[in-house]
Amino acid sequence: MDRTPTASLLRNYRISAWVVGVPLAALILVAMPMKYFGGIPEPTTIIGIAHGWLYMVYFVCTVLLSLKRHWSIGRTALVVICGTIPLVSFYAEHVVHKNVTAQTPGW
Repeated sequence: MDRTPTASLLRNYRISAWVVGVPLAALILVAMPMKYFGGIPEPTTIIGIAHGWLYMVYFVCTVLLSLKRHWSIGRTALVVICGTIPLVSFYAEHVVHKNVTAQTPGW
């Protein structure tokens, strides 16, 4: 297996998982309480839009990695969905990294 493209795709996936996870956590843990308890809706709009655009990058990085590693559609969908659940993208990134670097066929 050619490690260089896989390593590059894995690096891009890991970065995108963190970049999408941090704004989602900020949206849920900071912006939403500010909106509903403080009457300040602007952070929700700004962070929500940013998360939406960043999620598209995460989606592409996940699909590219899944194509290179020949993941099933179910596994790919599960990893993609993990980017929509607060704090779960961090766990998914850990599991994906662990399994890709170990070169195990399934997880």
